[in-house]
Amino acid sequence: MIVLNVLIIFSAVTFVIKTLSDNALRKRALEKPELNEHIKYLFSRADGLERAPLTSVKWGLVLIGLGAAVFVGRLFPYDIYESVTVGLMMLFAGLGFVIYYFLASRAIKEKQD
Repeated sequence: MIVLNVLIIFSAVTFVIKTLSDNALRKRALEKPELNEHIKYLFSRADGLERAPLTSVKWGLVLIGLGAAVFVGRLFPYDIYESVTVGLMMLFAGLGFVIYYFLASRAIKEKQD
């Protein structure tokens, strides 16, 4: 359980630092007038899809998987509850990412056609 807490704290700190540095980089890039015609490249995605809808689906699937893992883990006896719950969380979160991969692949193919 301690390892999980450390992992969560480390992930949160990493996410905050990455978000702040990305925003600072974008702000500096927008302030330079000679780069304005090339700025669109920095903000666009390689697959041409909009960021918000598929990102929401991805994290929705992962969070549903984590919630299901906690629910199913609580059905086990107390002495093995923690280890089963952590394993199920990893399994269900991975399944959420795999499902997202197939949904995103299909969306990319439809966008290209």
